[in-house]
Amino acid sequence: MVSGDKFDVIIIGAGQSGIPLARALATAGKEIALIERSLLGGTCINYGCTPTKTMVASSTVAETVRRSAPYGVDVDGFKVELARVRERKRTMVESWRTGIESSINQTPKLTLIYGDAKFTGSKTITIALREGGKSQITGETVVINVGASPMIPSIPGLNDVPFLNSTSIMELARIPEHLVIIGGGYISCEFSQMFSRFGSNVTIVQRSGQLLSGQDSDIADCVKKILEDEGIEVLLNASTTSVGAHPNGISVNLIIDGLARQVVGSHLLVATGRSANTKGLGLLSAGIDADERGNIKVNEQLETSAQGVFAVGDVNGGPAFTHISYDDYRIMKRRLVDGDGTASVAGRLVPYTVFLDPQLGCIGLSETEAKKLGRNIKVSKLPMSSVARAVETGQELGFMKAVVDADTDQILGCSILGTEGGELMAMIELAMMGSIPATSLRDGIFAHPTLAESFNNLFATI
Repeated sequence: MVSGDKFDVIIIGAGQSGIPLARALATAGKEIALIERSLLGGTCINYGCTPTKTMVASSTVAETVRRSAPYGVDVDGFKVELARVRERKRTMVESWRTGIESSINQTPKLTLIYGDAKFTGSKTITIALREGGKSQITGETVVINVGASPMIPSIPGLNDVPFLNSTSIMELARIPEHLVIIGGGYISCEFSQMFSRFGSNVTIVQRSGQLLSGQDSDIADCVKKILEDEGIEVLLNASTTSVGAHPNGISVNLIIDGLARQVVGSHLLVATGRSANTKGLGLLSAGIDADERGNIKVNEQLETSAQGVFAVGDVNGGPAFTHISYDDYRIMKRRLVDGDGTASVAGRLVPYTVFLDPQLGCIGLSETEAKKLGRNIKVSKLPMSSVARAVETGQELGFMKAVVDADTDQILGCSILGTEGGELMAMIELAMMGSIPATSLRDGIFAHPTLAESFNNLFATI
């Protein structure tokens, strides 16, 4: 690459949108520059889905062994070796990342550049190269896929203690004696259960009145009970006033319902959300608008305020899920490869799964959201203890909940907190995609004994 090179498309960030888009565009004959400042694969491969779910699998095995006696299986003594869990995680990540790099290097017309990118003009990018020096390139189109990173809240004393974030906690070689987690969202809940099952005492400190603040209260209450029944302490309405060093580790000072309280842990995880990686990107130089959290503002076609510049994935402030980032790629491919200027995010369904045990799979509107929209709805609920397959396998925790349009019987959304909740949610999503009414699932024939046959009873409860 020579400074001053011109490309058809410049993609900043090799995440779950940027990589497949770069390959698709290059395969279509366009000259592509793909810039990555750190690791190929983005959050998903390096810090998110792949490593965390690999570690969740290890914690699930530990819990299965621990609870084997009721199944008639006795296990005499076992231990969790976190360094080996970490090594398995590292191997998994490296395998995926190596495969990605090989694929990129084998794609003609695709130039991979390692370095920090910065806009120095509307479509001019200056790169501080990893190997040293700088280079400047231009493109007819620019796509930003720089993702997000853990957000660090302004808590007095936080920068004076060795706190962990969702990335660094996965590099621990020893199991924390007492892990304190500030935050009560998806990341917090997954790590709390994981490390509890590894053997840590765990305390969650949540500022609001429930875990998983975007969920209906009945879902959040059930998640809280599941975690508490595993020995996890959950403190709600707990405002963190300061943190500091303590002879036994780290002190977290709180106000709970007007009363002061101190929690002391050996380790502190800060899990209070993520913020866009736009600092230092030079957005103003390109006329690109962002909100107060750094999220780049885009329209339904994912175009920024600068014509011909697009933002995809977590950086645009949309749902921060890998599959949504990948769908952003699909939209961009339709526009830039297929010439479909109508491709947009309008009306797309947003499924997601929280990988607790049991899983929480969600799609569409929650009951709370539907009521806020003034929809005429019916709600159906079924405890997993009424699902034959769940009872037979000893996985009776949680419940299924669906929101149905009262006039049309179309399914508006569902939340399934139960064994394989994510997979069951996907079946509901398919019904929603095909406009299959709830009555068809109520009356459909599903094999017995499977989890799917629970849809008969779920939709019979409307």
